[in-house]
Amino acid sequence: MGVPRTMENLTARASLLRESLLKSKVNTESMVDILGSFDHRLSALEAAMRPTQLRTHAIRMAHENIDRTLKASDVILLQFDIARQAEATILRGPHEDLESYLEAVDLLKGIVKFFTSKKNFKSSDAVLTNVHNLLAKSVSKLEEEFRQLMTTYSKPIEPDRLFDCLPKSLRPSSGGEENINNSKHENQAKSLEAAVYKPPALIPPRVLPLLHDLAQQLVQAGHQQQCFKIYRECRSSALESSLRKLGVEKLSKEDVQKMQWETLEAKIANWIHFMRIAVKLLFAGEKKICDQMLDGISFPKDQCFADVTTNSVATLLSFGDTVARSKRSPEKLFVLLDMYEIMRELHPEFETIFEGKACAEMRDCALNLTKRLAQTAQETFGDFEELVEKDPSKTTVLDGTVHPLTSYVINYVKFLFDYQSTLKQLFQEFETGVENESQLAIVTNRIMQALQSNLDGKSKQYKDSALTYLFLMNNIHYMVRSVRRSEAKDILGDDWIQRHRRIVQQNANQYKRVAWAKILQTLSVQGMSSGSSLGNDSSGVSRAMIKERFKSFNMQFEELHIKQSQWTVPDPELRESLRLAVAEVLLPAYRSFAKRFGPLVENGKNPQKYIKYSPEELDRLLGELFEGKQYVEPKR
Repeated sequence: MGVPRTMENLTARASLLRESLLKSKVNTESMVDILGSFDHRLSALEAAMRPTQLRTHAIRMAHENIDRTLKASDVILLQFDIARQAEATILRGPHEDLESYLEAVDLLKGIVKFFTSKKNFKSSDAVLTNVHNLLAKSVSKLEEEFRQLMTTYSKPIEPDRLFDCLPKSLRPSSGGEENINNSKHENQAKSLEAAVYKPPALIPPRVLPLLHDLAQQLVQAGHQQQCFKIYRECRSSALESSLRKLGVEKLSKEDVQKMQWETLEAKIANWIHFMRIAVKLLFAGEKKICDQMLDGISFPKDQCFADVTTNSVATLLSFGDTVARSKRSPEKLFVLLDMYEIMRELHPEFETIFEGKACAEMRDCALNLTKRLAQTAQETFGDFEELVEKDPSKTTVLDGTVHPLTSYVINYVKFLFDYQSTLKQLFQEFETGVENESQLAIVTNRIMQALQSNLDGKSKQYKDSALTYLFLMNNIHYMVRSVRRSEAKDILGDDWIQRHRRIVQQNANQYKRVAWAKILQTLSVQGMSSGSSLGNDSSGVSRAMIKERFKSFNMQFEELHIKQSQWTVPDPELRESLRLAVAEVLLPAYRSFAKRFGPLVENGKNPQKYIKYSPEELDRLLGELFEGKQYVEPKR
């Protein structure tokens, strides 16, 4: 019962589904027909609207083109406005407002760039022609402004202002061209001081950026040579004027050769001072200006700086070269060493300030001068040694004191030791294979030996051999004492001092022997022949002989006293020592003789005629020896 009912239900549902599908098909075919009719209508409508759409698009494109054209026109018109504004500034000139003027130039350059990139613009030729004319005028005015500013601010620096830039120890006590004291002890103190040099602002810092911008515009406009010429003329003139105000002179070889030594010495001292100021202040300042003004500009800075400084450097170095080449003489050695010192001191500055290929000649000239000064100083050493040994002076010191040559040579050697560090450098210039300190000792020893050799020759001029030995004693003692009290002691050594002390003593002994041997013979009992015995003397010596001995002693002593009181022993200690040495020999012999033979005379007539001096009076008279007294010959 259940199954048949179910089948009926399924059949009924299938019939209903079939009917629904048939209806849906009919509806679909009806909808397709309707839609087909709509498609035909839309195609017709689209075809009808196409012309309208085309016109609308064309109108829109036209509006866009018009907008673009108007905007482009505004840009072009703006260039015309800019050109008119810039033209007014250009024609007015840069003097009142350089910054605005340079901005106007940059605007004109922008206009040129703009129209150059718009070659299809038909009116650009006329605009470009006008702008180029304005730029040409601007360059001319900029060049004029550059010249005016360079001339206005390129003034010589006053000496006092330069002196204020030096370390305090190097400032002259009074300004001007007077000779500046440059003693070695002061120089040594200065070398230990941390010297600070402050180059002056040769051009005001506020002006430098303006000059930089002007130079840059001129170079970019192709006016490099004009800019270079203005810069060179203004700065070189200011530099040379600064040096002239300082006291730098152009001196020829003939001028230098004609100068008295005192004048030349003062000129050299000033030259040393001027070299420091020129290199450390003026040239350093010029280098700073050149670097700042021409920074970032396509410009030969090294050549520019070289052209500005070359004449000034040549003037300074030529004086040094002339001195180095002039006739050599001993007194020039120390100024040559001073000059050599300053050139060595300034060598690092020459290398850094005058860097680059353009300045190579100036660096070479400075180095050559340094070497030439060293060479001349070295040759002067040799000359001095030869001069000392062969000193032609026939001057005889009549009193046997220290000869002027001795004091001159010793002072010379003392000065040499003030230059020890300099001499070490100088000896390095000529590699001798010997340590520098040893080289100095060798040179000093040779000079001392040359002096001794000369003194030996001079001592032979004395007729009195006693004075010969006194002369040698005085001079060698002076050498020893001077060495002991100077730095020469460390170089020559204790052996030298001890050896020459012995020579002094040997000459003192020889003087004593030669000068007093004869008078001592009168007090000797040797050679006394026996005669008639008088008085209580058991020796059997005759009274006449004793009287003759006393008489001879008195005459010789008076002669020796007069003569040797005129001789001089300048050193008080040596003088007293020598008097004591004579007294130690003479007085005991006199006391002994007087005690032994005096009674023979005292018992006779006029004993005071023969025994004129007591030992105490002789001692007093010996104390008058070697004082350099002047005796006037009595009138006859």
